[in-house]
Amino acid sequence: MRLQKLLSLVRQAVERYEMIDAGDRIAVGVSGGKDSMALLLALKELSKFYPKPFEVCAICVDLGYGKIDKIEKAALRRFCGELDTVLTILPTQIGRIVMEERREKNPCALCAKLRKGALVREALHRGCNKIAYAHHKDDFVETMLLSLIFEGRFYAFPPVTRFEDTQLTVLRPLMLVEEAQIKGFCGSYGIPVMKSGCPVDGATNRAYAKELLAQIQRAHPGAKERMFHAITEGKLSDWPQNG
Repeated sequence: MRLQKLLSLVRQAVERYEMIDAGDRIAVGVSGGKDSMALLLALKELSKFYPKPFEVCAICVDLGYGKIDKIEKAALRRFCGELDTVLTILPTQIGRIVMEERREKNPCALCAKLRKGALVREALHRGCNKIAYAHHKDDFVETMLLSLIFEGRFYAFPPVTRFEDTQLTVLRPLMLVEEAQIKGFCGSYGIPVMKSGCPVDGATNRAYAKELLAQIQRAHPGAKERMFHAITEGKLSDWPQNG
């Protein structure tokens, strides 16, 4: 996928769900993975010509899994420098708390909660009013499958979420972009990508949902797109009804 296509899909999502207003300062949660790196580049490029002026900064929450070494930090800083984007690498002990102190059997929920808290605090400290998450189209469908299988409800996280306690708004501008497109984009443009240092990476319920979705798509081509359509047109309670 070329940059122009990525920007087109991101802009469609931004405009369809009114994600960006003039004067916004948006923090991109950068993990170093392909999705967040592509999102950072896309929003930075979009900010150069979007009719509503906005600013972008990058925040990387280091979970303390030993994931971000000196070489990777240097690559991340260099990438953000090339984009003329301010980067904050926030060291935490979230990995130790979740895996050693709490010894969570299902650590993802607690890890996500602590990571979100750290990101929100730093975003507020940086004067941001919005945070952009790098959830793509596959993530939306996988979340729906997880909710159906394990919770018995039809749900997918909304394109825009407002945290009333902090007045921060969360955006998901990659929602129209498929994971395979992001992989191709990062490969084509030589974007540095870090491997996950999470000790349970690939062995979670989300990994199961990803494989299940792949099986469904192989057996029934077009199924993923139809499921995504069901999500966007499903009139979910916390989704904008004019999207």
